[in-house]
Amino acid sequence: MRKPNDVTVKDAISKMLDVYRLRRKFDETSILSIWPEIMGTAIANRTKQIYIHDKKLFLRIESSVIKNELIMVRQGIIQKLNEHAGTQVITEMIFL
Repeated sequence: MRKPNDVTVKDAISKMLDVYRLRRKFDETSILSIWPEIMGTAIANRTKQIYIHDKKLFLRIESSVIKNELIMVRQGIIQKLNEHAGTQVITEMIFL
């Protein structure tokens, strides 16, 4: 039986992330960890460096062919990653 002041674990963690201002970093980390699942193993294996800074996703891709393909569909990738996070974490993709 639930008491009126009971809180679910999900709500408690969400509130903790907001109170300690860790939400943005948590969302960024979740996007980086989901990169291989969203993009597939072929692209993930050729991604040598990936990080987020100031809402910009920085990528170093070893294959120029894959890099050009990603440049053409970058808005779709940004949209998928932001949908996964549930908020706008990334506004731009930069290829190194």
